[in-house]
Amino acid sequence: MKEERIAISADHGGFGLKEDIKRFLKEDGYNCIDLGTDSEDSVDYPDYGVKIAHAILNGEVDRGILICGTGIGMSIVVNRFSGIRGALCHDVYTARMSREHNNSNVLILGGRVIGKGLAMEIVRTWIKTKFAGGRHQRRLDKIEEIIKR
Repeated sequence: MKEERIAISADHGGFGLKEDIKRFLKEDGYNCIDLGTDSEDSVDYPDYGVKIAHAILNGEVDRGILICGTGIGMSIVVNRFSGIRGALCHDVYTARMSREHNNSNVLILGGRVIGKGLAMEIVRTWIKTKFAGGRHQRRLDKIEEIIKR
């Protein structure tokens, strides 16, 4: 099993895709921790976004994947936390750039917006892409300074 710990969570709109991604990650040897939801029964997306943010900030996992119907709600929730860099991605290019330039630690997907095949390519790209550092780190540091003001 690969050392990186990845949490995954979704609301009812992302439940089906969450289950597919979870299987995909486990088959690829990742330690995937499922933080819910456990069905397509209606739930409130903020509850699941907060779980991912807390798991990362408390050091329980290294990164997280969040899924709701469009990904917008989860983006709003998770990016309220200092130290969380959630990226809503609908294609492989933005997934790669979110890691390479922004060191995103949460991938956000819209379960009703993208298909399973594309989602798997986005996840694969996001997991395997490394942060470039350099000038990009300087920019992330600026964001953290702005938040502290």
